[in-house]
Amino acid sequence: MTDIAFPHISDNQPDAEGVLATWFAADGDQVGEGDLLAEVAVDKVDVEVPAPAAGVLRLLVQEGDVVKQGEVIARIE
Repeated sequence: MTDIAFPHISDNQPDAEGVLATWFAADGDQVGEGDLLAEVAVDKVDVEVPAPAAGVLRLLVQEGDVVKQGEVIARIE
């Protein structure tokens, strides 16, 4: 199992947070390593989240949820 964390945003703000803007894959989808999984909105920047491994995606947060940097947002089984 591989955890997918909300991207690291800032060393100066350890409690930095953002919004999970869009999932490009659904819970239970088969994904390949490097596939674009999500886009997160942080201040004025959107950051893409690629799949670090291949497998079945399990979503742990929903679009619109506020999450902190480093928080696990999904898993690949």
